Amino acid sequence: MAAGAMSRELSTITGDETPDHAGGDRARPIPRISIQAFCENASTAEAVQVAADDRRLAKAHVSVHMGGIEAGVAHYQESPTPNLIIVESSLRSSELLSSLDKLAECCDAGTKVVVVGAANDVLLYRELLKRGVAEYLIAPVSPMSMMECISGLYNDPNSDPVGHIFSFVGSKGGIGSSTVCHNVSWCLSELLKASVVIADLDLPFGTAGLDFNQDPVQGIAEALGSPERLDEVLLDRLLTKCSEHLSIFAAPGMLDRDYDLSADSCDIVLDVVRQNVPYVTVDLPHVWTSWSKRVLMQSDEIVVTTSPDLASLRNTKNLIDLLKQLRQNDRPPHLVINMHGIPKRPEIPIKDFEAALDLKACAVIEFDAETFGQAANNGQMVEEMTPKAKAVQNFRDIAMTISGRKEHKVEKKSALAPILERFKLKR
Repeated sequence: MAAGAMSRELSTITGDETPDHAGGDRARPIPRISIQAFCENASTAEAVQVAADDRRLAKAHVSVHMGGIEAGVAHYQESPTPNLIIVESSLRSSELLSSLDKLAECCDAGTKVVVVGAANDVLLYRELLKRGVAEYLIAPVSPMSMMECISGLYNDPNSDPVGHIFSFVGSKGGIGSSTVCHNVSWCLSELLKASVVIADLDLPFGTAGLDFNQDPVQGIAEALGSPERLDEVLLDRLLTKCSEHLSIFAAPGMLDRDYDLSADSCDIVLDVVRQNVPYVTVDLPHVWTSWSKRVLMQSDEIVVTTSPDLASLRNTKNLIDLLKQLRQNDRPPHLVINMHGIPKRPEIPIKDFEAALDLKACAVIEFDAETFGQAANNGQMVEEMTPKAKAVQNFRDIAMTISGRKEHKVEKKSALAPILERFKLKR
């Protein structure tokens, strides 16, 4: 085997990567499956448990046991096997293969097996694959590498990737979170030339329709009312197209009925949307309910919009502290400080605001009542109306940050550039 080929094969079985929030995109949400792990080392058991508590495995049922592969064999002689078994063993190659043969005799058809071992051995890896082992990881394993492994087993690489969900929430009402969400969504669609859907979950007071000068007859309320009926065909009927790449899942914006949402309905609807487009931006209202909390916890990225005053600081700190605690394997929320510099309003200095949160703002948007007010009245995005407005670059930066992309800027050349180039050549 060539050295390069061996290196590539060895890299596929290495499990000792350092946890990397930026690499979390490789671990996609896991379907509703049962997982049982039999570990030898406490560190491996802890890694599996941390992975089990992550939002990506929220639908899976995970149980962790000690005792290694021998305990697994004894357990399954009397119990049915789950969808996925994770076994850890420090045995030598021949003994490990023998133990796996015993485990295979107890496994039901369709059960996948992941082995965590100590040897970085290509020959062993090949023998494990011949025996039907789904994946081999080398101890010590990190929670992120464990999640990526499971995700790879249950997300078809030949199918379209699951879309990303970016949730936007404000620290208090009227803070401008919806405006930030809509403008960033528009920038995403224009800069990346990729399909973006805005899901407006503020059913009674949502402004997505107004901000894009649309008056849809149907929208997200119909989907949430009967989530089990939502499929690709119905989704296409309920979405309102605003541009070549941007559509809105509009809120009714009416008070003729009560809107009692369930967390499960939101899950189902957003899952269907993300299966059909690469980017879903969720415009969350300023409420704290089981469904709004669930949406935040299950999001790939979160943008918190706030302003430099005391009430906003308190609410933002509470929200960010909770999100950091519950989403330890994800990047921290992205902080956007909006309406900075309102005339005559006492404000907390930006540096002090960031220090109190222990979080750097990804954008500070200056107060500009005229530009934002006119854009809202026209049903346009800020960049559509005033491409040179200061906030335009803020929205572009936020879009590139949450999508993990970089904006390609065209370097402006001086009119004298050709002459200077010729001068250099002569020298």
